Amino acid sequence: MTYDFVIVGAGSAGCVLANRLSENPKNTVLLIEAGGSDFKPEIHIPGAYVKLFKTKVDWGYWTEPQKHLYNRKIYLPRGKVLGGSSSTNAMAYVRGNQADYNDWEALGNKDWAYQSILPYFKKVENNHDIHNKYHGTAGPLNVIFPKTFDSPYAKAFVKACQEIGIKKNEDYNGETQTGVSPLQFNIKNGKRHSAVDAFLKPILKRKNLKVLTKTRTTKLDIERGKVVGVKISKKGRSEETIKVGKELILSAGSFSSPHLLMLSGIGNKDELKRHKIECKLDLKGVGMNLQDHLFYPVSALSKQQKGLNHHSTVFRQATGITKWVFTKKGPFSISPLEATVFGRSSYSPDRVDYQFHYTSFHIGKGYETDFYDLKTFPRADGFSILPTLLRPKSRGYVGLRNGDPFADPLVQANFLSEEADLNLLLEAGKKAIKVMEAKAFDDYRKELIAPQDYSNDETFIEHIKKSVETVYHPVGTCKMGQEEDAVVDEQLRVKNIENLRVIDASIMPQIVSGNTNAAVYMIAEKGAEMILNIHN
Repeated sequence: MTYDFVIVGAGSAGCVLANRLSENPKNTVLLIEAGGSDFKPEIHIPGAYVKLFKTKVDWGYWTEPQKHLYNRKIYLPRGKVLGGSSSTNAMAYVRGNQADYNDWEALGNKDWAYQSILPYFKKVENNHDIHNKYHGTAGPLNVIFPKTFDSPYAKAFVKACQEIGIKKNEDYNGETQTGVSPLQFNIKNGKRHSAVDAFLKPILKRKNLKVLTKTRTTKLDIERGKVVGVKISKKGRSEETIKVGKELILSAGSFSSPHLLMLSGIGNKDELKRHKIECKLDLKGVGMNLQDHLFYPVSALSKQQKGLNHHSTVFRQATGITKWVFTKKGPFSISPLEATVFGRSSYSPDRVDYQFHYTSFHIGKGYETDFYDLKTFPRADGFSILPTLLRPKSRGYVGLRNGDPFADPLVQANFLSEEADLNLLLEAGKKAIKVMEAKAFDDYRKELIAPQDYSNDETFIEHIKKSVETVYHPVGTCKMGQEEDAVVDEQLRVKNIENLRVIDASIMPQIVSGNTNAAVYMIAEKGAEMILNIHN
């Protein structure tokens, strides 16, 4: 079978591409997804997303031991389901900083500056609460401030930030990013609004679109410098080949897109040779430039049970979910993340470089609680600020374990290998302590418990290294640019090969200053237009 466009990966980018490329009935489009359908109820219940980790809808990758984190292996959640991580994430809608995109263009990527990409952000959006020149109201993707659950702790957090001099910002996706604000979310009628809901389900009846689930793409078929097809294996059965008429688009994410390129002979020739893979194209940047956001908990116990921890008992979960089923209200109707701060440290006085993720969850000491296992969370209520590193200096890479297409990629993140990253997290953590100690929390705060000794930098740093986790925002491994280590050009075409693009978070030359999902939607909208400008 031959399709004009074959898209590998039905995550945020893949769903957008399938929608836009199949709008013209003359284009035949195949969307291939390794995971299954978004059948799990927890996917659609916003407050239940923490129960999706380490399940069948999660790839469940791990880093190699991290030298600068006491040799800990760090868990790397990735959505293995229609919608990808948009079906398993915390639903936060954050675009990043305007300067992020200006930097992309300054690196030689024409038409990627903020003013150039803003129309694609707006095209995606159906924003219910903010109507100004920075937002769209007619797009497929719902964006709201949740109004179905009022946490007194979250309100105290916003007031506490203002008490210590952090200004309220009504729209961190607008004119300026700096300040404290409730988070904007991809939620609709009390349910998660994923890429599947927004872009794929409305078009599944198009006759020119086919979606394959539980299907692994094992290799690209390359002849004389041109991609002519892909090899797939459905439900573990023997391989078959799908022919590509116009273009193959990799949208498998920052781990799987470079992994598939290398398995197909596109990458560093020495690395490919080591795994006995024939080199089709020596492209040394494939898999390099890995970046991710990191965060860790600053936590307090509360005097009352008005947070989320007590809702994690079996009885409370059943009660909360029952309320959600009948009313779409209550603690399960929103993400556990409720508010955020974007701030500037002393290391970057003119530009945002850290974020606070606020949650009405008491996470404990951090290293005694598994972020990805609800059963390990304390039952006593409290609240936590998660100081977040937004513009890491450290760089890692994705490599091959072997030539087996079913083996997990090797991920060496090199977290905190640059001292500047640790210094930033320490300074942001001290700021979080000031927020916790502000008067607004006096009626709720019982005691600060993590870090236990925050007056001593050594013990504070030990807490960071023991408890830091990834925010699972991996980017950069198929870098866009003009440099020698760039993988794709500003049109997202893989260099020196025909009929092949990468359109997902892996093309980011530098990570954006905030949660990455919104930026991936934008990249896909822009990428789809680039393709259609050539082929329609």
